[in-house]
Amino acid sequence: MRDVAEEPLLELSQVSKYFGGVRALHDVDLRLYRGEVVGLVGDNGAGKSTLVKVISGVEHPDSGEIRVRGESIRLETPRAAQAAGVHTVYQDLSLCDNLDAVRNVFLGQEVAGGVLRGRRLDRHRMETEAAALLDSLAVKIRSLVTPVGGLSGGQRQGIAIARALISDPSLVLLDEPTAALGVSQRTEVLELIVRLRAQNRGVLVISHDLKDVQEVADRVVVMRLGSKVAEFGRGDYSSGDLVAAITGAHEAPRDNGEVR
Repeated sequence: MRDVAEEPLLELSQVSKYFGGVRALHDVDLRLYRGEVVGLVGDNGAGKSTLVKVISGVEHPDSGEIRVRGESIRLETPRAAQAAGVHTVYQDLSLCDNLDAVRNVFLGQEVAGGVLRGRRLDRHRMETEAAALLDSLAVKIRSLVTPVGGLSGGQRQGIAIARALISDPSLVLLDEPTAALGVSQRTEVLELIVRLRAQNRGVLVISHDLKDVQEVADRVVVMRLGSKVAEFGRGDYSSGDLVAAITGAHEAPRDNGEVR
């Protein structure tokens, strides 16, 4: 059982977001601690993507508070979120298929040599650090110079996560990490998530695949119509409970004038 005195790594309090007259998020509370995986689930339009964008600094909440390691903070931009130790790996991975694993891991964060070397890229250092990161995640790649376009989905996800770890974030957000993957590749990615937790990072996994979430998540947060409607701890729920919360099967009908 988690120590009640432990400070959350990330805490959202009463966070709301509107787009014109449409309520995308309403008074959402969320806590995430170091060394745990939290699954975020919900149907299309439930507010998952908007919540991730708020945490990632892409969107700004209209009300509410975000605290990182106990400090109230405004995540104005994705760069500000990364500076606060929050890094997001989106579903499209944003990899350059024509570049090798090393160049993709350091994409936008390339390491240059000293003045005497004319500030050229320090390929040796980049290879060493990329290999160490991939090894820490147990990502097996035959050659670091192979263009990533020819790698498996699981390997590509590993490279995208390794790139996120360059800045040593305390919180990693994974957007649909197992989408469109085969069984073996899906297993590879779930093992990656477990290794991130073992590194004492907080991990937020956004997924439509309830089986995957149940397998790796310590807690599951359910979103519906922009609100957090349920939260379950590992072993305290069934697949039916998740589906009921997602669909609102156990809720009384509501008519409060919301735009749906």
